[in-house]
Amino acid sequence: MTSPPGPTPSTPTRDPELGERSLDETLPPYVVVLHNDDVNEMGHVVRALLESVPELDTERAMAIMIEAHLRGRAEVIACPLERAELYRDRLESHGLTATIERA
Repeated sequence: MTSPPGPTPSTPTRDPELGERSLDETLPPYVVVLHNDDVNEMGHVVRALLESVPELDTERAMAIMIEAHLRGRAEVIACPLERAELYRDRLESHGLTATIERA
């Protein structure tokens, strides 16, 4: 029995001009930035950071809060864009001001 005529399956090929891409080239890092405000208490900011960004521990969350308080802004985490958007949205849901910048 023979196969019906038509396209034959092919094996995907790698384009040599593309070469290997690093993780940063594939998913470039973005930085979540926390901005200071005069509304939220420091304890609330630390709790919001801990609830919003699972990679943070209490010591790092406190350092971020202090830096934002003293300098007006602090880098929270560098990560791929979708995760950065998630963390920014979580921080904003706690009443904080956060933005995303290309790293």
